[in-house]
Amino acid sequence: MVITKYSLIGAILQYHPSAVQCFDEMGMHCAACHMSPKETLEQACQAHQCNLELLIEKLDKHING
Repeated sequence: MVITKYSLIGAILQYHPSAVQCFDEMGMHCAACHMSPKETLEQACQAHQCNLELLIEKLDKHING
């Protein structure tokens, strides 16, 4: 799965549920959020003041090895 700033959190978690740990490590509790199914990584990082590039790197490593 290609991870970009436009990737939807809901899609990532649907196909890779264990990726929730990447969000948790960043202090983002997206699995419990009602906004996450339709929220992009970019939108979530802006809302939570998290480093977008670091999150993408963590997710890519977790999902794609």
